[in-house]
Amino acid sequence: MTFQESENVELKAMVVDSIKKEITAFANSDGGKLYIGVQDDGTVVGVKNADETALQISNMVRDAIKPDLTMFLHYDTLEIEGKHMVVIDIQRGTERPYYIAKKGLRPEGVYVRQGYSSVPATDTVIRQMIKETDGDRYEKMRSLVQELTFQITEKEFSIREIPFGSKQMQTLQLLNLDGIYTNLALLLSEQCMHTIKVAVFQDTDQSIFKDRHEFTGSLMQQLNDVYSYIDLRNQTYATFDKLRRVDTRDYPEVAVRETLLNVLVHRDYGISASALISIFADRMEFVSVGGLLPGIDLEDVMVGLSVCRNQNLANVFYRLGLIEAYGTGIGKILKAYEGTGKMLVIQTTNHAFKITLPNINYNVEQKPTDSVVSHEGRIIDFVQKNSSITRVDVEVEFGISASSASRMLRRMVEKGLLVQYGKGKSSKYILPY
Repeated sequence: MTFQESENVELKAMVVDSIKKEITAFANSDGGKLYIGVQDDGTVVGVKNADETALQISNMVRDAIKPDLTMFLHYDTLEIEGKHMVVIDIQRGTERPYYIAKKGLRPEGVYVRQGYSSVPATDTVIRQMIKETDGDRYEKMRSLVQELTFQITEKEFSIREIPFGSKQMQTLQLLNLDGIYTNLALLLSEQCMHTIKVAVFQDTDQSIFKDRHEFTGSLMQQLNDVYSYIDLRNQTYATFDKLRRVDTRDYPEVAVRETLLNVLVHRDYGISASALISIFADRMEFVSVGGLLPGIDLEDVMVGLSVCRNQNLANVFYRLGLIEAYGTGIGKILKAYEGTGKMLVIQTTNHAFKITLPNINYNVEQKPTDSVVSHEGRIIDFVQKNSSITRVDVEVEFGISASSASRMLRRMVEKGLLVQYGKGKSSKYILPY
């Protein structure tokens, strides 16, 4: 009997660490046979104890290769010319990709068979294997990153006195049955790669830009940080009903909250583009990546029908009390605008879902004059370049009196465009972000 290496045959004279690589490659490809006790040139050298060799390899596979591959391996012993060799028959696994545990789901840990060699798989091949095995649902797939931390998410669970251990993580499907983190876990970890970009504009178009920020971290971190950022710019407009003062915020807090949650829960995380939020003088636009799911149209959404793209993520948010019954978000936003004379606008495309919240307190008659907008823009530019501005700086910049400069700065503080530090002539004014 002659032995020769091929795409489905690998020869090893003895048990070495690289055997893990060969077994992983066969399991990720079309299977194959590994002969222990045969040199590369086909010479049979045998092993001292076939049973001990088989047990050593079995323990190595059980401890070093993930997911569990033992059921796809069959061991046999051959005797040729009085020499014993161990033959491992490796089948193609059903939970590909298999990987060396210490290396993780990365090219250096995932191998495939290429010709007579076992080589690292590319990221594209790894993702394709995960998709074939786990299905198309992004949140259910195994994460390519397995070194994850959950400080913010753990804090959110702790605040609500909800346990967040390995048992709960499996129940919530952050961990699969093999103890491997899913993409849902990645989204809730500090290693989350998806972001939200927020831009603030001076007026009703993009001609005068005020600020922008990209929010990173776990989805819990982004939820809290983005809401705080928006809330800081959600101004209050005071009116009087006889002697009673009535305060109205530009945007109902419920509407902002539900819209932001909608962006996070229904987003298509299989697309790497960032979610976008644009804040204008008269409106706030939320653009979520991923359009409506097949079979659902805008009319269905408006009457409360909800088919959730990320069911497991929605379940986590439900457990934390962040969302209630599915499909109630749009209804809450609509109710928040009842009696205001303003109405939200929803637009959809094949790859995006956009909700526009109108500013309740904005109307054309109250729109500031072009000269005021220009002056405020120049002051903001000055602060961005110099960190702060004083009343004297404004006097010099515009050639105006001390009282006019004070009124201009006070008006910007009231609008939330500046923050005042100190009192009197020595006061400094900085940006609120």
